This record gives sequence, C-alpha cells and structure tokens, in this order.
Amino acid sequence: MELKLLDYVSFFGYFIALSLIGWWFGRSKKSVSSDYFLAGKSLPWYVVGSSYIAANISTEHFIGMIGAAVLYGIVVATPEWSSVIAFTFLIWIFIPFLLNSKVYTTPEFLEKRFSRKMRFLFASITLLANISAFMAPVIYGGGLIVEEALKFNSLFGLDTASINAGNAINWGLFLSIGLIAFASGIWAIWGGLRSVAWMDLLTIFIMIGGGLAVTFLGLMHLGAGEGIIKGFSTMVEANRAQEGWAAQWLSENVSNMLKGAGEGAEYHRLSVLQPFNHSTTPWTHWVFSFFYIGLWYTVINQHMIQKVFAAKDIYHARMGMVLASFLKLLLPFIVVIPGLIFFAMKPEFLLGNDWATMNQETNKTYILLIGKLVPVVLTGILMAALFGAIQSTISSVLNSTSTIFTIDIYKEYINKNASDKREIMIGRLSGTIILLLSIALAIILALTKINIFVYIQTMYTFIAPPFSAIFLIGMLWRRVNGRDAFLAVIVSFAIAGILKYLELGPLADSTAPLANFIRPFANQGLIVWACAMIIASVSAMLTPPPAPEQVSDDLTFNWNKVTVVKGEKMPLLRSVGFWWAISFLLMLILMLVFSVFVT
Repeated sequence: MELKLLDYVSFFGYFIALSLIGWWFGRSKKSVSSDYFLAGKSLPWYVVGSSYIAANISTEHFIGMIGAAVLYGIVVATPEWSSVIAFTFLIWIFIPFLLNSKVYTTPEFLEKRFSRKMRFLFASITLLANISAFMAPVIYGGGLIVEEALKFNSLFGLDTASINAGNAINWGLFLSIGLIAFASGIWAIWGGLRSVAWMDLLTIFIMIGGGLAVTFLGLMHLGAGEGIIKGFSTMVEANRAQEGWAAQWLSENVSNMLKGAGEGAEYHRLSVLQPFNHSTTPWTHWVFSFFYIGLWYTVINQHMIQKVFAAKDIYHARMGMVLASFLKLLLPFIVVIPGLIFFAMKPEFLLGNDWATMNQETNKTYILLIGKLVPVVLTGILMAALFGAIQSTISSVLNSTSTIFTIDIYKEYINKNASDKREIMIGRLSGTIILLLSIALAIILALTKINIFVYIQTMYTFIAPPFSAIFLIGMLWRRVNGRDAFLAVIVSFAIAGILKYLELGPLADSTAPLANFIRPFANQGLIVWACAMIIASVSAMLTPPPAPEQVSDDLTFNWNKVTVVKGEKMPLLRSVGFWWAISFLLMLILMLVFSVFVT
C-alpha cells in the first residue's frame, strides 16, 4: 500500500478533528473525580452505544478477525452476533443492579455483593488482563498497520526478508508501536472518559463508513464488471471450497481447523455452526458463550461497562445497549466478509506455506485489501478508520484501567482519604505507567509473531469463566457468600491451568474424542465455568449465608419482584423493548442464513 498526498490530508484531517473533540469535551477543569472517571454521568444513549462498540472494535477485528476469516470462514462472526444474547441480559436484568448500586467500578460492586477480598482479586486480575489481553495486542496490531502504511523500515534500510529471517531487528514496527500508543493514550490520560466517549462518536461513523466501503469495493472486484450481486455469488462459491485450489487447500489444512480431524475431513466455511472440536469457535459457543465469556466481557468488564455507568439514567443506558446490538449485527459485514472476499481472490500466501506462516500473513489482509481495491483519498479515510479502531480501544481500556487502579487499589489500600484532585492526578499517572507497560508487552508480542485473533480469544476464555460464574450465581442465589466466590475463582483458575497444560502437553497429539473436546480453548472455557458454578454451589451449602446487606434487592435478583421492564412506558419508536426485539430477530435471521441457506 502506498499513500498519496490526499491520503495523508484525509488521515490527518480525521486525527485533527478527533483531537479537537477530545480537547473540547475534556477542556473543563476537573475537580470532581466522577467527572474524570465517569464523565459526570452525563452520556446520552447514542454516545453510550457508540462508545461501547468503538471501545470493542480494535485490531482484533480489523487485523485479527479479518485474518481469521480468511482461514476459518464465517464462523469467526459468531462472537459478534451472539453478543446480542449477552446484551439482552445486560439490558433487561443487569443494568438496573449496576446503576442502583451507585458504584464507580465492577470490583466495587463485587465487594458489596461478596467481600473486600473478591474486590481486590478481581481488580488485580483486571489490571493484568487489560494490559495483556486488551491493550498490548491492540497496540501491536496498530503498529503493524502504521509500519505497513508509512514504511518506517525503509528509514532503517531494512527489508521484510531480512526481518523474517531473523537477521535484522524490526525497528520500524517498534517505532510504529510507540507512536500508535502515544497518539491513542494522550486524550484518555488528559481528558478522562468524557473526552474518550465523545471522540468515539466520530470514530464509529468513520469505522462503519470506511469498513463498508471496503466490503462494497471487494464485492465489486469479484464481480468483474457484472456488479455486486455477481461478486457476492463468486465469494460464496469460492468459500464453499468444493472444487479447484480452494478444495485442495481446505483438504490439506482442515486438521488445523478441527482438532483431531484428518486430511480431507468435511468442513463448511460458510456455516456459523461448527462441531465441538473446532479450533476457535465450536457450536457450543453459540449456546454457552454468554455464560463463560459474555457475562464477563459485557457486564463486569470495566472498560466496556464504564460507558453504562456514565449514562444519564437507566433509559439512556438501556437504549445505548440496544444501539450497540445493532452495531454488533453490522460488524461482521465490515470485519469478516472482507476475509471471505480475500479468500476468493486466492492470496498466494495460502499456497505452499505452513499453518504458522499463514496465520502470520493473514494479519496483513485488511492492509492488502485497501492497497489493492481502494482509491486515493478513501485510502486515507480507511487508514483513519483503522486508527480509530485502535485509538478508541486503547483510550477506553487505559481510562478504565487507571480508574480501577485509582479507586480499587490506591484509594482502598494506599490512601483512603485521597481528595478528588489527588484521585485525578493518580489516575493520570497510573494511566501513563500502564501505557508504557502495554508498549513493552506489545513489542514482545511482535517478536513472537502470533495471530492476534487467536491470542485474544485464548486470553478471554482463560480469564473470563471464573468471574462470569460467580457473578451469575451470586446474582441469582442469595446463599452464596464471599468465601464461596473466592474459593470458586481460585480453584477454577487452577483447573484452567491444568487444561491448558493438557492441551499443550499430554493431549497435544492425541486423537481421542475426549482430547478433541478439551483442546479447543472455547470448550476449556465452558469446562472451567461449569466447575466454578459447581464449586460455588457446593461451598454455599457448607458455609453460613452472607450478611443481609450483601443480598439486598439492589445486589441480587429478587424473583418476587421481577422489574426487568420497569420504566418502559414510552411511545413505540422510543421504546427499548421495540428496538431490542428487532435486533434479536435480526440475529436469529443471520444465524439461520449462515447455518442453512448459503452453506
């Protein structure tokens, strides 16, 4: 990809506009910590939903997910479409509890429901997870984009061959990592959540518009002058992989997609429902992903739920998540379909390379598509969309991580009497240190040359299940106390470690059915979640019940006071229930289409 003058103009024009928004909404002098960490609880629904999704979209999508779609097919869209299920529970059940609890952070909520020990444990793991599973891989992916676009390695007289051969240090990528981290973190550190959230509103427009443009141009390219419908038909036929080079490639590599499968095994690239031994996304993900990942990611993951905490009121929080549902349904047409288009273009790196090399090369899919399909000016806008995806995620995670460190670690254990001004100062200082640590880990990831999508999904399914389990059972069953929750988390993390050891060690080459079930990381997440639920339940029967204030109606679900639709006396077109129902129906239609009709 080669950027022209007008591309630079459009890219830096976006960056200037973004900076002006960050400055404008962050310019007020912040003397109250809630204004810095929660935007003064002032966000309207369209900002809540836009910022929630902008924080979610990152290089995992534009780099990792598109690359994974080249290898695995449409199934990588499953986490996006199934998010609507998780959002449903958030909208109707969990938002009232979170907002009525009057907390800044989810660790603080867990202390009210369970114990101070649970708050510290969750806060500590969240800090580690935000750096390792969110910021570092996103910064690494952003570095790949910047280095590819700006060709920094040429400044050092380096070429790709010498770097891949290990004869040269990839200084261009390291410089790009530093630049992307600095440009993304500055407004989050200076302006707090208000700057981050309003910047995300511009970012989501650019990402959606630019992303759909690539999909449209890709289908037009495959149509070869006969239009977008012909292009879609060509894409579908190629991804069915029933003949020619695609069938041969699939036959040779299916063992990397289905654990324990032999060469020539059957595999449907256009189905979202895959067998239980699928490497990344078995059918069990549709059925159970809400329980072992969705609860953690959508409800108690601070960098996502912080936007909900910052909403004006419960209506704006709920309607914001309905908007987020629609955006999630749209997302695969931006970050998955391009991978299917690229597969249909028969990229050369798929032929004659090993699986590890293909994983590495697919990280460049979106950049290659832009370079091949996109005209001048629009290339700059698409680079802005990619930068926006990186910037919004880094900014949101950085803001939420500094919030957790300040509120749940510093104020709780170091300086209980810290003033609001002191809290804001610590938030900015901790944000700077966290950003530097993330840069260091991003460089390590760059040296290992991993597939970003697989790395992030593996981290999610290791971290999420124990906390998803104790949050759910703690909300639904008042008998569970802090000791039960703590024991369940510690033991289930140990089980997760054992399963990971079995996957990489004794069961690595086994073809036994049990081994094929255990090896996919998604199934490991389900096993760990189930163990945590069982451990918490058994422990609850053997220990005293929690104190009454830990199981109030604001902290646990009261089956005698079902209020999930409270406050829904709205005109139809403003009704949360009406728009939620449409989004849920659309999810079911998409699932049906890509499991029955096009396979």
